Amino acid sequence: MGADSVDPLRPLLTIASGNPVKVAEIEAMLGPLPVVVQRQPEALQVEETGSTYRENASLKATAAALATDGWALADDSGLEVDALGCAPGLYSARYAEGDDAKITKLLNDLGSTPYRSACFRSTMVLSDPEGHCVASAEGVCWGELLKAPAYPGGSYESLLWVREARCTYGEFNDAQLIRLGSRGKAARALAPDLRRFLQLI
Repeated sequence: MGADSVDPLRPLLTIASGNPVKVAEIEAMLGPLPVVVQRQPEALQVEETGSTYRENASLKATAAALATDGWALADDSGLEVDALGCAPGLYSARYAEGDDAKITKLLNDLGSTPYRSACFRSTMVLSDPEGHCVASAEGVCWGELLKAPAYPGGSYESLLWVREARCTYGEFNDAQLIRLGSRGKAARALAPDLRRFLQLI
């Protein structure tokens, strides 16, 4: 939906991502809020040079806000493994080339240690139309890494067993993603600021 056709009672919010699956996931998490969600412009590319999730999310939110002259929401996240000193963390996406290689490297690095606690950590940032990041929130989902993926074709999420859900992160249904997922927790934590800054009823 374009900005010209937005209901004035439902402000437009750009999700700073070109990934339609991620945008749809965040849109579902924002479901109770009266906003209209759109993806960032296709041509927009942001180099993630920050040293924290918040810095990377801020870079993306600012770029999307300035490109669309409107409010923008961005997130950055990673898998943190206790036994690896919280690696791969910020570099989760660049840990290896391709999902299979990432899983292989992670399991090799972890070895046979029985200490397999890990978490997905997500930080969400809201930027105003002038590119100022005005609010942020974090969400964490803890679990334990399996010794092999629970299903083929997944990435880190196929390894993180979440006891509360009795399944891996990658097997969460939509309700579990909102309630237990790191991004869902961050979205819920940010919701009061979204309501305040966007003047949502």
